[in-house]
Amino acid sequence: MNSGWIDPILLRDFRAEGTDAYRLCTVNDGWVERFGRDILISFKRVLARERLVAELQSWASSVGFEFGRIFARFIPRKNEQREPPRLIFGDPGENLQTIATERHLRFGIDFGTGYSPGLFLDQRENRRYVRHISPRRLLNCFAYTCSFSVSAAYVGAATLNIDLSKKYLTRGRENFALNCLPTIDHRFITDDVRTVLSRLVRKGEKFDAIILDPPTFSRSPEGKRFQVEHDFENLLIDALGLAERDGRVLVSTNCSALREHALEVMARYCLKATRRAATFHRPAQLPDFPPGAGASSIWLTLR
Repeated sequence: MNSGWIDPILLRDFRAEGTDAYRLCTVNDGWVERFGRDILISFKRVLARERLVAELQSWASSVGFEFGRIFARFIPRKNEQREPPRLIFGDPGENLQTIATERHLRFGIDFGTGYSPGLFLDQRENRRYVRHISPRRLLNCFAYTCSFSVSAAYVGAATLNIDLSKKYLTRGRENFALNCLPTIDHRFITDDVRTVLSRLVRKGEKFDAIILDPPTFSRSPEGKRFQVEHDFENLLIDALGLAERDGRVLVSTNCSALREHALEVMARYCLKATRRAATFHRPAQLPDFPPGAGASSIWLTLR
């Protein structure tokens, strides 16, 4: 069996901690992920997809792993060519929505509304860290479906969630409801993050945890472009103006041009520009991801 498939002992560990959303296999041309009872195969070539389907069925049989449906999505070179996953195994009449669990928190998954189903698995350790630090007020920029905010709210934080997409913030509210978390102490703002940050600075708002996990590229309805390689620096400078003295800021990206060293260089420049000081903390390596796969992340602990 291909060595890219995770060890059965790790499957047991995930089950024990109440997690059923994780990476099952990584190869050069793709990967396989579990979301609850469903499987998502991401592939760069059709041959890789066929190989991963065959290996999945053989591996699952050998370790007693049960799953429901299989979805597959092609990984294009350009983001604008991304399409939602397609069902390749299972009942086409079933609802495309399901639920995945991470450390007993529940998150809605939807295979029919976009390229990504609703939960970024490579941020699992960072969500755990949010629960560990138990912030009082968390600012979630580019909030997507608000998984970081659900993690913070679970340990008592008030949150502010910003995203260009009203649809994703609606799904974020649904994630709060899935976990029986009231939204009375949580704000959801559909707007450009940069516009909102400058507004929050003028109001004098402060947060003791800030999540900066921007997309590689996005465009607002007004045509305003965000490109992480060019705009992350100014974004972090604005965010530092909102951070409490002892606050923590997550700097994270999937952009291949901004790996950990580049993120650290950028962070040090922004700290100097804002006359702030911080220590750096890197999250633990995810056991289901090979080194170098997934997002690059650094936590800044301000002082």
